[in-house]
Amino acid sequence: MESILQQQLKKQQPFDSLEQEAYLNLLRTHNMLSAAPNRLLKKNALSSAQYNILRILEGNSAEGLPCLEIVSQMVTRVPDITRLVDRLEEAGLVTRNRSLEDRRVVLIALTDKGKQLIGSMHDPLNQIHQNTLGHLSQEELTELNRLLVKARDKAEAAHSNSAG
Repeated sequence: MESILQQQLKKQQPFDSLEQEAYLNLLRTHNMLSAAPNRLLKKNALSSAQYNILRILEGNSAEGLPCLEIVSQMVTRVPDITRLVDRLEEAGLVTRNRSLEDRRVVLIALTDKGKQLIGSMHDPLNQIHQNTLGHLSQEELTELNRLLVKARDKAEAAHSNSAG
């Protein structure tokens, strides 16, 4: 019997494994669910990684965070945080300042313009999340979150072991 994904992809042969089908389902779902937020980000001249940096800074102290701390809190891994921060600084959304305690440390902080941009995107993004996932019950969302964390745990452990 053909799976829903197999029908959607017009795939004649079955998937090689349930793991392959689940992986492809995750990719297709991510693609569909990220389309609307990506349009909003693009309209505001931001990449998802840049937006993530701004949100991290919004949730932290006014003096800012060092780049390595920002990287450790990011949803997705980025190869070059310096370049992303450069672009945010050029747009006037963040500033770089030396730490008063340790002059070797550069702190990245949100500007007023950055705070205003994040604030203006809050409600539209929440509405997008409601539109795309609001049809799921609280129990389904909790279970989805649990399963996604369980699926991700092994990959994160493997990444940590290979990075260290």
